Amino acid sequence: MIRKITFLVFLFLAVNSCNEEASQQESLAQPIVEGQATTPLPKSEINQFIERQLYRHNKFEWNMGDVNLIWSASVQSDSLMAIGYKPAKEQRVEERLHLINIQTPEWQRVRQSIIDLVVRETNREFPGHHYTVRDLMPLPDSKILPAIDIKIFSPTIIQKLREMPEVRYIEPLGYSPEGGLRSDSGCGSTAASSIPAADYTTISPSVKQSWHQTAMNIPGAWSQSTGSGITVALLDTGTSPSQAKLNGEFNSGQSSGRTHERLGTYVSCWFCGTPDGPNDGCGHGTQMAGLIAAPRGSGGTAVGAAYNCNLLSIRVTSDVVINGSSEKTGVADGLTIAANRSNVKIISMSIGDVISTSRVSDAVKYAYGKGKLIFAAAGTSLSWTSWWGVIFPANMAECVAITGVKEGLPLEKCNTCHEGSKVDFVAVMQRRSDTNRTALTLALSGNTPAYVGGSSAATATTAGIAAQVWATNPSMTRDQVVTKLKNASSLYPSRNANLGWGIIDASRAVAGI
Repeated sequence: MIRKITFLVFLFLAVNSCNEEASQQESLAQPIVEGQATTPLPKSEINQFIERQLYRHNKFEWNMGDVNLIWSASVQSDSLMAIGYKPAKEQRVEERLHLINIQTPEWQRVRQSIIDLVVRETNREFPGHHYTVRDLMPLPDSKILPAIDIKIFSPTIIQKLREMPEVRYIEPLGYSPEGGLRSDSGCGSTAASSIPAADYTTISPSVKQSWHQTAMNIPGAWSQSTGSGITVALLDTGTSPSQAKLNGEFNSGQSSGRTHERLGTYVSCWFCGTPDGPNDGCGHGTQMAGLIAAPRGSGGTAVGAAYNCNLLSIRVTSDVVINGSSEKTGVADGLTIAANRSNVKIISMSIGDVISTSRVSDAVKYAYGKGKLIFAAAGTSLSWTSWWGVIFPANMAECVAITGVKEGLPLEKCNTCHEGSKVDFVAVMQRRSDTNRTALTLALSGNTPAYVGGSSAATATTAGIAAQVWATNPSMTRDQVVTKLKNASSLYPSRNANLGWGIIDASRAVAGI
């Protein structure tokens, strides 16, 4: 029986969560005029509504709420609204996002008409403020997806927009159930103070092969494939400039002839206006990069599953909860960048949130339409929220949802991992006898490995295995790669109700057995 809990719990319902940088404050104060209803719903009522929908539908989308709820959520955050648009006669746009050119006159007319309406009506309702487009649109504009991020202060304007056939959705972009409070379980990436000898095997030239790789027969696949020629895009908190194995030593030892490109799409403050770069201030992205692609070099560092794959690491968020305006737009922009790189085959996202957002789901569908294989983490949370199922965006049909399990049998999720019917595969990442001993990976700097767990680690490891498989035949389609993963899984042809097809045997998947 599901226990009743307060919505405060949901701020922990992320893949893992980190301390966020100082909470972003709206740059424009909410204007107040006499005669207009100025009392929004309190956060407690908004959260209660969201919680009811989660219990009832196992998901929450903003179109489940009325105008007052959406306006109230906007007021309780940064007033930024995401507006999806289309020409009035266009149908089934979400299925064709990868084919649409929003720079054509027809699409640009719709975009401009919505912006003009918001600016005009805002100045009409709040005379004397003289708002401009620049005032109301502080974030970089999307050049690819049909969406506008704009400040809206009035429920009347929201109602007018909802009635327009050109508007696909209108959602508060920055609303979070509990403001800037975060768990710190996702950030850190400090090197382990001690590592039991049983948790690694030293292999040539001089690296540590993590115990969890053996549990999935990843080393057994290395004689056949190490991911050469395949590019994995990692959307996370960036990578550390201080970790040599992801910089100058990315090509070292038995890892050679490959590339690591570092980008950033996350805007850390309103007044900045542009992304703050590729550097990881959290540690989570560095850990995930290590699990996927750390080189087979020297110094005793942990080696990645696909140690000869190419890596495109994009800093899309400050932590792993996609719940701030800049985080949602950062993730969306990162997805479109990866989608439009013809060399990118795989996208790995060990990030998420309990609340769905159309700005991100548009980008997921865009990348899927471009043929990308998208792995997303099912979720990691504190023990008293473990009843919750697969989080967003892993719960989307376009994503392959991954969670983590303990070593050995019976098959059992890790002690903080989420499970559910949307899970497709699992990866071993936690000792059964000691839950603090998880997968070994790179730390923010230095050669001593760090431990990392949860569905985050499971997702990155699985992305590495997929790169190994795809490298055996780069002309394969996404579906063919997934079929090979499925056929080599521990439960196939059966499927577990909560743990999908089970654990992938990397060697069998690469061999196509």
